[in-house]
Amino acid sequence: MAKSAGLDSQDALLNEISHLAETILQSEGMELVDVTFRREAQGWVLRVLIDKPGGVVIDDCGFISRQLSDLLDVKDILHYPYHLEVSSPGINRPLKREADFSRFAGERIVLKTSALIDDRKTFKGKLTGFQDGRVCMDVDGNPIAIPYNLVEKANLEYRFGTQENRQKKRHNI
Repeated sequence: MAKSAGLDSQDALLNEISHLAETILQSEGMELVDVTFRREAQGWVLRVLIDKPGGVVIDDCGFISRQLSDLLDVKDILHYPYHLEVSSPGINRPLKREADFSRFAGERIVLKTSALIDDRKTFKGKLTGFQDGRVCMDVDGNPIAIPYNLVEKANLEYRFGTQENRQKKRHNI
């Protein structure tokens, strides 16, 4: 995916935190969805999004938060105060990895690119898969293949009150 302009040291820090989090999560049957570390009004915030089959519950978030906090303290890689937030990805789950685009084929998504494609940067439609380094979508009945390296941001799009979502809820999908 396209990266915002940033420092290599920030990327290295995020990679190290991601590796530590993945180690804990894999042992618990969970997956890492995303890690961000940014300055906000209350100070630095380390936000970790986790998921597992069937979804995470608050106890999962609390457990992973304690485990990751302890590991970050031992590794001593963050040298200033920060707030750690561990949560589920929510209903508008970010799609970050190539595998996410295959896994969630058939779902509606919103995708933003770093460069214009067909005179636009935002695409909403049905995700049809991932093939040959491209995210495949059906946008307003038209197939489109977007190079993965141009994807700046992508999220599932939950549409409240749609027949499709009511059927998923009824069938516990």
